[in-house]
Amino acid sequence: MTEPKFTPRVFSGIQPSGSLHLGNYLGALRRFARMQDDGVETIYCVVDLHAVTVWQDPADLARATRELTAAYIASGLDPEKSILFNQSQVPAHAELAWLFNCVARVGWMYRMTQFKDKAGKNAENSSLGLLAYPALMAADILAYHATHVPVGEDQKQHIELTRDIAAKFNHDYGVDFFPITEPVIEGVATRVMSLRDGT
Repeated sequence: MTEPKFTPRVFSGIQPSGSLHLGNYLGALRRFARMQDDGVETIYCVVDLHAVTVWQDPADLARATRELTAAYIASGLDPEKSILFNQSQVPAHAELAWLFNCVARVGWMYRMTQFKDKAGKNAENSSLGLLAYPALMAADILAYHATHVPVGEDQKQHIELTRDIAAKFNHDYGVDFFPITEPVIEGVATRVMSLRDGT
């Protein structure tokens, strides 16, 4: 297979769960607004399907989705320069995630540190969605053939899994269909969660 040329394209998303915090602005939203002016296609998403891997009150999720959308725009994201949408409104995300569930290996998912952290000692009682979360993240990214994904350090392992899924899919089907996506990781601001607790 020859090395294909993929259009440089940025994709990233934020879950509409919990309150927005300084880390969201410094680590993501401000950077997203800057990246749209770099001459690269930028696609940003409210990843509400990821939010339901743990129970969410539907009214709270709807409110948080609206608030996050407003925060994207208030932070400088320009709908004339970037694509901004709600993940659950695009069925291709769930459809591709199912295909990736069939490509990815269960062992890959069990090695994800975020699954271990969130499931804790009660992994047997966690949702299958929580375990398969990284396959949905890979689908979010690869549905648009994104070449770059701005993420925090905590998501780097998921980008590595996205790369593994893309490589396995390409190998299994003898195609160069999906790019091998690169993470774009910036400094400490991506880890600031709260003004009260700077960790």
